[in-house]
Amino acid sequence: MKYGIALFPSKKLQDLVNSYRKRYDPHYALVSPHVTLKSTFDAEEGDLEQITKELRQTAKTSKPLHLEIKKVSSFSPVNNVIYLKVEPTNEMQELHERLHTGALSSEPEYAFVPHITIGQNLSDDEHSDVLGSIKMLDIHHEEVIDRFHLLYQLDNGSWTVHETFLLGKESE
Repeated sequence: MKYGIALFPSKKLQDLVNSYRKRYDPHYALVSPHVTLKSTFDAEEGDLEQITKELRQTAKTSKPLHLEIKKVSSFSPVNNVIYLKVEPTNEMQELHERLHTGALSSEPEYAFVPHITIGQNLSDDEHSDVLGSIKMLDIHHEEVIDRFHLLYQLDNGSWTVHETFLLGKESE
């Protein structure tokens, strides 16, 4: 089964992001706006107990994360993804690194660039037009996120929460 680990921002920020995603992101209906901490990985059901045990320990020893967004950016020319840039913090980087050790040990496919996707799979012209108009927005958002989520992918391609882990606290 396919799994991933993500942070979900506040409903206010999700609503803003979704107002663009429904037009520019073909994955709009598959997953809520999020910051990916660990990209898709495969795990057997028998491995889940060890994975969730390690995630509980990671959460317990990690502090809530400060999420700040100041601008819109893009991964172009590598790919035509438009996103809200999450200002990197040491705490978020450390959490990302810890989620790639132990039972979850793997080398990340890309360097960790915390972000919330607004649009993807756009043609070059559409990417340029959309990026130009969205960059004119004055976006500044701050919040504290106190949990991360282990997600799994359903047969229809959508993602749902398997378990939630509170940062700095012990999960039941």
